[in-house]
Amino acid sequence: MDSQILSLKNKDIWVIGGAGYLGQATILLLQAAGAKILCADLENRAEAFVQSSRLMAQVTPANLDVRNEEEIKAFVSEQIQKRGVPHGLVILTFASTAKKLEELTSAEFDTVNHGGLTATFLLAREVGSQMVSKGRGSLVLFSSMYGMVSPDPGVYEGTLMNKNPIEYGVGKAGIIQMTKYLAVHWGRNNVRCNCISPGPFPNPTVQQNNPEFVERLAQKSPMGRFGKSEEIAGAVAFLLSDAASYITGQNLAVDGGWTSW
Repeated sequence: MDSQILSLKNKDIWVIGGAGYLGQATILLLQAAGAKILCADLENRAEAFVQSSRLMAQVTPANLDVRNEEEIKAFVSEQIQKRGVPHGLVILTFASTAKKLEELTSAEFDTVNHGGLTATFLLAREVGSQMVSKGRGSLVLFSSMYGMVSPDPGVYEGTLMNKNPIEYGVGKAGIIQMTKYLAVHWGRNNVRCNCISPGPFPNPTVQQNNPEFVERLAQKSPMGRFGKSEEIAGAVAFLLSDAASYITGQNLAVDGGWTSW
């Protein structure tokens, strides 16, 4: 057994949406595991995160709007010219309206699923096709527990928050199927594709502003607590590593058992 099987030393990993709550923890762990990282996000979020965390030696920030297909193609082409074909791709981007079912317009439904589902497809196809040419690669997509189950309205009682919106869950369910499709499509080329479905991972702002809501989330989990961002990072690092070399087409629920009951 190779003692370095969990190492990511000298592997080039692209993290799209890397400046968000779960993305930051993921990048911190990946760089600690030895990876060279491209962190892409909207506007200058990636650069602000990389500089404030003093990660410049291993992490390169970049701007990318995944809603723009031509920008995705240009971005992938440019980065491959600079860095080569990556060993891993992590797609953490998402979109949502936070609107009630009765208020959601068809245009909003389509816009959100373009920013979440379609953008994930475009990124995965563009990078995955390049990985095929190298005969190796690992893609980690992101779904959600709400791609598998419906939100419990009772968790939101007494708050000003709407329950998790329908277009978000529909898009995340699509990513689970996309994962399986890509895993089969590229399997013979040694390009793996898996996805992670986080359970309750409220960001710090939600934790601070909605303590009763967060406590209800915690009690919905069999483990009696919500997740910590580094617990998502560990799952990502595993799926990117050689320890997961025979794992593809899987949806890994990191949810404290939420979807088990």
